[in-house]
Amino acid sequence: MNLLVDLGNSRLKWAVAQTSSWRGGGFAFSARFADDLDRAWLSLPRPQRVVAASVGDAEHARDLADWVQNSWGLSVEFVEARLSGFGVTNRYDEPTRLGADRWAALIAAHHLWSGAVCIVDCGTAVTVDALSADGVFQGGVILPGIALMRGSLRSGTAGIRHVDGLQSTCFAHNTADAVAAGTLFGLAGAVERIAQEFRPVLGENMRLVITGGAAVPLATVLGARLGPLIHEPDLVLKGLAFIVEHGA
Repeated sequence: MNLLVDLGNSRLKWAVAQTSSWRGGGFAFSARFADDLDRAWLSLPRPQRVVAASVGDAEHARDLADWVQNSWGLSVEFVEARLSGFGVTNRYDEPTRLGADRWAALIAAHHLWSGAVCIVDCGTAVTVDALSADGVFQGGVILPGIALMRGSLRSGTAGIRHVDGLQSTCFAHNTADAVAAGTLFGLAGAVERIAQEFRPVLGENMRLVITGGAAVPLATVLGARLGPLIHEPDLVLKGLAFIVEHGA
């Protein structure tokens, strides 16, 4: 049994991967991260390996490593991006500076679907990455996620204090709804525009794959304007599983 961990900026997702089964969970960080890990993992049997993609702060990564060492006597294997591996070529100027979650997602996408893929990961930050059919990461963009957008309006303006309203329509009749809809539809517009930039390089048959905590509302707003959307909530974890299975 291997424990796979996607350690983000505000949430941790995990999965236990065995030959014939896959189960997991996730949680938003509380003020007591070690207690969060106790609740999630104390009932698990000792894994053979703990493999993580970490893009959060160094303190949470250290706390994760300490918990795993103290509880199971294991070292966490933190995945890092590299120039090439697992059928993917990384065109980042400094390949190791690509986020480990993005690297794992690229690997998963390359092996889950044939052809070119546009990967949208909707977390605290949103990444939109271009992967060609031959496994070359052509590049991508990073922009603020919905929570960051809403938080910046609340903290950076004098008159906006309520930001968590209805987000289903742009015909908002109060400030909270206006912010909620504006940020969601604004993000959808950005993703649509970026995907249009990708198409001349990736081709008209490019698949759009969405993952991350805000994937469902974003996919609802995008609809079918970009073609069929694939929602894969465990994309990063499935990339880690492939890395473990094939020789990390």
